[in-house]
Amino acid sequence: MPLTTTGELVARAAASRSAVAAFNIITLEHVEAVIAGAETAGSPVVLQVSENAVRFRYGRLLPLARAAAAAAERATVPVALHLDHVQSDALLRQAPAAGFSSVMYDAARLPYQENLAATRAAADWAHAQGLWIEAELGDVGGKDGAPPLDPHAPGARTDPAGARAFVTEAGVDALAVAIGSSHAMTTRTAVLDHALLARLSGAVGVPLVLHGSSGVPDGELTAAVGGGITKVNVGTALNIAMTCAIRDFLAAHPEAVDSRKYLAVGRAAMAEAVTRIIKVLS
Repeated sequence: MPLTTTGELVARAAASRSAVAAFNIITLEHVEAVIAGAETAGSPVVLQVSENAVRFRYGRLLPLARAAAAAAERATVPVALHLDHVQSDALLRQAPAAGFSSVMYDAARLPYQENLAATRAAADWAHAQGLWIEAELGDVGGKDGAPPLDPHAPGARTDPAGARAFVTEAGVDALAVAIGSSHAMTTRTAVLDHALLARLSGAVGVPLVLHGSSGVPDGELTAAVGGGITKVNVGTALNIAMTCAIRDFLAAHPEAVDSRKYLAVGRAAMAEAVTRIIKVLS
């Protein structure tokens, strides 16, 4: 079916008090696995391409974006394309022509006033292009090779009053909040601050997004959705599923050289992970 928009999927999730799953893709196998897993679950899904993934693909956005769009158009569930953790304004400006309906503009590394100014400018430009825009406030951590953040560190979490002011002044459509998760976690041991989430949900008038969800146990994810999270980002969990499946296959078949054999196993493992995660959020 034709590509849908992230904004539409998030609005639908918010209306039903559920959350839409958004999975980061790196290879064509990721694309196919996410769509296959979503089809098995019978649920819509967001395919996310991060700036790091673009960098891995020699700095070229279009090859992966066009492959994702082509696969999405053949899907039996609604699929949207989202450009994730964008710090480069040049990359931001490629989003509309590449088929993306939304972007997460990441200026959270900057001091507050600079973050606000950069995000406001990005939001104004994005809205003029018809893009839905997400931002981040607080320190989720674990990006760009940094170790996962201690979510209990002072100042790491998103302040509700600050979040309300930031959303109003920046003009964004959704906000990623720091409530105890961290990017790139390989263990599912994160403990979320549900009391803080309740305060954020009551203070911020836009949908809330959870980053670093791979490290969050199922029960915590379910509670987060019940507490107001409407978009859940997942990346590392797919890479763990793929890598572990391929390692096991190659250990059992040391003579294997046909990459299709082990990539198929990795793709299937990712698809199973996608289906499981979507069902947790439903």
